[in-house]
Amino acid sequence: MSTWIAVIVVVVVLAGVGVWYLSAFNAFVRLRNLVAESWKQVDVELQRRHDLVPNLVAAVRQAASFEQGVLESVTRARTDAQRLTARDDADVAAVAAAEELLSTSLTRMQALAEQYPQVQAVRGYDALRRELADTEDRIAAARRLYNANVRALNTRIESMPSAWVAAAHHVGRAEYFEPTSAAVGDVPDVGDLLRTDRAEP
Repeated sequence: MSTWIAVIVVVVVLAGVGVWYLSAFNAFVRLRNLVAESWKQVDVELQRRHDLVPNLVAAVRQAASFEQGVLESVTRARTDAQRLTARDDADVAAVAAAEELLSTSLTRMQALAEQYPQVQAVRGYDALRRELADTEDRIAAARRLYNANVRALNTRIESMPSAWVAAAHHVGRAEYFEPTSAAVGDVPDVGDLLRTDRAEP
């Protein structure tokens, strides 16, 4: 009788371990899918910004042929960012760096454009500027959701005993999508920008 009890206990324990293992594995599948899905939303919002940039540059160029260097830097930054985000195997850190450069270039262009009333008078400029601001808010919201999913995945990977399941199935940590410097989002001093731009040869 005691043998049967021991067998039943072993079977119950093994069944419990099996259920836990499958549950842990399914949790990793779900978290990886959430990370991938939320990254697609980030990508959609970044693409929306990339699509706005040429129109914004064209609107500024109509009244501000004065700042060709600034406009060209925005165009280059947009091209580089778009090339990186278009890849299926996008490197999150590289995308973040490229988007930071684009954000800095756009901020510089807008700060300089505000010094010229004729830019504000260009038809559609104000609407484009508002749409860009709305897009930046949407990017920030999508980034927060993506980073929350990354944090959940990475925490589970680092936690025991689920770390064993992660190691067995080669589940790797995901990268956060964050600016690469604390200066991102800071509004530059317009006077400094004007002095810097005009000091360039």
